[in-house]
Amino acid sequence: MSVNDSEAVAVNTKAENSDSGKSSRTASNAVNTEELLASLSMLNLSSNESSSDSQSETEGSIVAAHLPLTKGVSEPMRVIGKDQHLSQLFNRVQSLLKGDSEETEGQFIPHCPETLEETGLTQDEIERLILKYLLAKGTQTGRQICKQIKLPFGIVDAILKRAKQDQLVAFGGTAEMGDYEFTITELGRERARRYTQECTYFGAAPVSFKDYLKAMEVQSIAKQEATEADLKEAFSDLIINPKMLDRLGPAVNSGRGMFLFGEAGNGKTSIAERITKAFGSTIWIPRCLGIDGDIIRIFDPGLHEEVIQEDHSEGLFDLSGIDPRWVRIVRPTVIAGGELTMKELEITQNPQTKICEAPLQLKSNCGTFVIDDFGRQRMPVDELLNRWIVPLEKRYDFLNLPSGKKIQVPFDQLIIFSTNLEPKDLVDAAFLRRIPYKIEALDPSEEEFRALFELMAPMMGFQFDEQAFQYLVDTHYKAVNRPFRACQPRDLLLQVKNFCVYKEVPRKLTPDAFDFAVENYFSVM
Repeated sequence: MSVNDSEAVAVNTKAENSDSGKSSRTASNAVNTEELLASLSMLNLSSNESSSDSQSETEGSIVAAHLPLTKGVSEPMRVIGKDQHLSQLFNRVQSLLKGDSEETEGQFIPHCPETLEETGLTQDEIERLILKYLLAKGTQTGRQICKQIKLPFGIVDAILKRAKQDQLVAFGGTAEMGDYEFTITELGRERARRYTQECTYFGAAPVSFKDYLKAMEVQSIAKQEATEADLKEAFSDLIINPKMLDRLGPAVNSGRGMFLFGEAGNGKTSIAERITKAFGSTIWIPRCLGIDGDIIRIFDPGLHEEVIQEDHSEGLFDLSGIDPRWVRIVRPTVIAGGELTMKELEITQNPQTKICEAPLQLKSNCGTFVIDDFGRQRMPVDELLNRWIVPLEKRYDFLNLPSGKKIQVPFDQLIIFSTNLEPKDLVDAAFLRRIPYKIEALDPSEEEFRALFELMAPMMGFQFDEQAFQYLVDTHYKAVNRPFRACQPRDLLLQVKNFCVYKEVPRKLTPDAFDFAVENYFSVM
């Protein structure tokens, strides 16, 4: 394809857009102009390289491209020959022209912004990030700056040129593909230091609060459904009573909250950790939010499991069409134990960096929030209940910003209160009414206890021994009226394993080994 052919494609595409009579485009069918031109440019380069080959090779790699010049055309581009790379580029151009998208009904896909307005940010906000980054790093190319603040080159380039006109930055040299190296000037350093005193953040550009609310609405946990098959798949690595699954199913689908109570060691935490897996989906969350000048970090690598995206980059360009300010994660499961304090339920600002951290309930939106060992927190139970009594019913919460402004945010997660205490002894009737499901984790039966031993023994390097197991049950459980607990097979086998390692004997389940393990394990129980 020659340069003229590429220009003809661009002209025809422009004519098609003008004939459609639409002055604006939705996010689902918008064409990323920068990506389109980049792809066409690379097609030209590939075509020019091909023209230098022999005539026979040229004829063997003839490209027949059917570009969609009308709205209704859906025929894919055809590439005849062996050049798979060229074929992929053509298909990418076609998808950009047609506005193809992975987004379907009920899914949220953060599309890469094409204009400054679509970012939800002002020029000043982006300029602040750029100057603070250059103050820390010195000289950087335009595309290195784009990679740092996660915005397209077309948007950042215009702001860099304005900053150069204002003598905040200067050209330090040329880079590839029409890019330049930018160096911060003394005037720019002075301004960047002033910006740093206000807030040291110079990471990914923040996402607007409006876009965040829209994303949470589309991805709401309340809109998800978990079937019996989904729950069985999520709990496939646990031995769990079918009746327990039947009680969990409706509670999970409610998307509201539940009390999970029972004796210590019966798997309440393990159950709570796997509930989110029943939804079997991923969500998009912003790396950070920008609200009236405050930067609030949402993505937390310690709590969120990022889903690594397929690399769609072609040299200097990212052709994925995804806004890199967003992160795709597995639906979150946030667990807070006895260390939970009221401070972790509010927006907190670091006094040195002036960067804000989102509260745990905001980080768990569209997922599950587990309050483990409920009733044993450092904060009084009444204080926690009073904080959440309205959000649990209304499904929204109010948070205070450092500036003093109060904002309304979604309270959209499945709340699980896990405790080995009686719920009625912890909370009053008004709070219990707002937690519609109260599920008890019962002691395992003897058959389930045996199944747990059979499951755990190979994991510890043992072969299950029926006679040794029966000796354990008859002597140390039935004879002393000791109840079974779900955690005991693992704990007792671990005691036997350590005993065998110490004695330098083969790992084998014997009555003597179980006597030793029981004496240690139940000495004060």
